[in-house]
Amino acid sequence: MSNYKTVFFTLGILQIILGVSMFVPIIAQFAYSEMDSSFFGASIVTIIFGTLFFLANLDHDKKLNLQQAFLLTALSWLSIAIFGSLPFIFSTIELSVTDAFFESMSGITTTGSTIISNLEFTPKGILLWRAILQWLGGIGIIVMAITLMPIMNVGGMQLFKISSNDSEEKILPKSREIALRLIYIYSGLTLMCALTYWLFGMSKFDSLTHSMTTIATGGFSNYNQSIGFFNSIPIEIASMIFIILGSIPFIAYIKFINGNKKIFLTDVQIKTFFKVIVSAIILLSIYLLLTNNENFNLRSVFFNTISILTGTGYVNSEYDSWGGFPITLFLALMFTGGCAGSTACGIKIFRIQILYLFIADQLKKIIYPKGVFVIKYDQGSVDNKFIASIISFIYFYFVIFFVLTALLSLTGLDFITSISGAATSISNVGPGLGPIIGPNGDFSTLPDTSKWILTIGMILGRLELFAILVLFLPSFWRN
Repeated sequence: MSNYKTVFFTLGILQIILGVSMFVPIIAQFAYSEMDSSFFGASIVTIIFGTLFFLANLDHDKKLNLQQAFLLTALSWLSIAIFGSLPFIFSTIELSVTDAFFESMSGITTTGSTIISNLEFTPKGILLWRAILQWLGGIGIIVMAITLMPIMNVGGMQLFKISSNDSEEKILPKSREIALRLIYIYSGLTLMCALTYWLFGMSKFDSLTHSMTTIATGGFSNYNQSIGFFNSIPIEIASMIFIILGSIPFIAYIKFINGNKKIFLTDVQIKTFFKVIVSAIILLSIYLLLTNNENFNLRSVFFNTISILTGTGYVNSEYDSWGGFPITLFLALMFTGGCAGSTACGIKIFRIQILYLFIADQLKKIIYPKGVFVIKYDQGSVDNKFIASIISFIYFYFVIFFVLTALLSLTGLDFITSISGAATSISNVGPGLGPIIGPNGDFSTLPDTSKWILTIGMILGRLELFAILVLFLPSFWRN
C-alpha cells in the first residue's frame, strides 16, 4: 500500500482535526453540567487512530494521482462518519451502532435526517456535535466541488470556466488560497447568522448550533418542531436569507470580493435559482388558494419551499397535509437542489440548466436538420463531453433513486415512505413525506436495514455519485 501513503497520511490529519473538534462539545458539557466521558473517550480514540495514520505515512509522496484523489475523498467522508459516531455510542442517549452511524452520516453529509425522537431532552453536547458535523460537512463539500469535481466534468470549476468571460480574471490562483478564502467566507456567514439569530430571540446556544446547520443547509435542529418551535417571523426570515446565502456558489463571493460587485445580479445560475424559488411559491400559493386549503399560510409556503429546494430540511408547519400537488412539487424540489459550488444538495440548478439547453438544441435539430447549433451558457460555449457527463450524472441519479426506493420497499416500508426516503437521502434533504418520516416524524422506527440503505444514499448523493461509483470500476484502477 506504499502508493497510498499520501491518502492515509491525509486521513490521519483529518482524524486528528476531528478528534480535536470533539473537545468543543466538552465545553458545552461543562457549561450545562452534563459531564460524562463520551466526548473525551471518543476524542482520544479518534486522535490515537489519526496519529497512527499520520506517523506511519510520514514518507508519503507530495502529490496525489487520480486514483488516490478519489479514494481519499470517499474514505475521508466514510472515516469521519465512523469516528463521528463514537460520541453518540458513548453518550447517555445510548444509540446503537446503526443509529449512531446513521446520525453521524446524516450530519456530515448535511442530510439532516435524525433518529433522535426527543431532541428537547437530548444533552447539549450531543446537540452541539450534530451541528459541528453538519458545519464540517458543509465546508467539505464546497472545497470538494472546486477541487475534485472538475476532474469528473460534473460541476465545480467547470461552471465558472464557462461563465467567466474575462480571460484576465484569475479567480483561483492557487487551490490553497481558495480554500482559505472559502473558510473565511463560510465562517463569516456562520458568525453573521449566529448574531442575527441571537438578536431575534434565540438563546446563545441555539443561535450557535442553528447558524452552523443553516449555512451548511443541513437542517439539524435542537427541537422536534425544528424552526417552527420558535414561532418567530424574524427568525424564519433570517433563516431563509442565510439558507439562500449558503445555497449560492461560494466562488461568487470570491468574485464579489475581487471587485465584481454585480456578480449576484448577473450570474446565470443564481438568477435561475431565484426564478425557481419564485415560481414554486407562486404555483403552491395558487393551488392552496384555489382549493380553499385551510392550511394556506404564505409564511409557511415561503419557508418550506426554500428549505426543501436547498436541501436544508427545516420545517415550520406540517406541509405533508397540504394535498397531493404540494407533495409532488416538494418531491421535485428535493431533486432540483440549489446552486453548484454551494452547500446545497440535489442535482443542482446548473446541471438542470445544461439539460434544458441540450433538449432545446435537440428540438432545433429536428426542426432544422441541416442547421448547426452551438450550446452556449452565459455567452460561453459548452463542450459536448461536458454535456454528456451532465446527462450521465442525471441518468445515474435517477437510476440510483429508483434502486434505493425498491430496496427500501423490500424492507417493508410503505410506498410514500420508501420513495420520499430514497429522495431525501440521495438529495440530502432531511425529512421525507408521510406520517413516519415526514416533517413531524423521524427515522427512529425504521428497520436497521432501511437505515443502512439510507446511509448509502446519503454518501452517494453528497459525493456526487461518480466520486463513489468510479471506485468500483476495475478499469479505473488499471489506468
